Amino acid sequence: MKSEKISELTTNRLSVYLRCLNDLAAAGEKTVSSDKLAKRFHLNSAQIRKDLANFGEFGVRGVGYTIETLCDHLTKILGLNKEHRVCIIGAGRLGTALADYHGFKKANFTVAALFDSDTKKIGKKVGGVVIFDIKNFASAVKRDKIEVAVIAVPAEFAQAVLERIVKAGIKAVMNFAPIPLKASCDVKLKTIDLTTSLESLSYFLAKPLGENNLGVKPKVKGRRK
Repeated sequence: MKSEKISELTTNRLSVYLRCLNDLAAAGEKTVSSDKLAKRFHLNSAQIRKDLANFGEFGVRGVGYTIETLCDHLTKILGLNKEHRVCIIGAGRLGTALADYHGFKKANFTVAALFDSDTKKIGKKVGGVVIFDIKNFASAVKRDKIEVAVIAVPAEFAQAVLERIVKAGIKAVMNFAPIPLKASCDVKLKTIDLTTSLESLSYFLAKPLGENNLGVKPKVKGRRK
């Protein structure tokens, strides 16, 4: 693996490649070239080769990649060869929906606990996951060996929740609250803003018919009079 820092965009693409390779493996495919992988899943073959080259030489000239072997390599590179235990703070509609999402298990993530401050919710289960009192957060994190925290609380409480998470020793955080949060440089914080994504789609819908993604009308080629 190269010594320079790997960007988050690169690791995001590795996750996409792994998903595509798993689909090919499920279909009985044994090998695949970067060109074939790109065409089938609408990817960029040059980008695939460049991304994989950051981590070693995986392909064979004239043959391509052995799917099973490349899947194993990407699984290890992404740290998905071991279980990661996750907690969700906020047992509202979003938090409970995330707790009941079965897709996490396929990627080796296990939702180990839900946390909330509402005494009416504490002790109940969502998809087999128990809702605990946020007051006992630090001890529960240590007990259940939680590595990843998901913030699913209203915006006004999110920063305080993040500080509690960091104080408990968790270094990987996903934030669903629609607000930018401040974290120390040794904490990986990823914010998923659903509203911003929808507003971007709204912009696309609001464009006059025939405009491109930059809002500029395409030039029509033709003979000059």
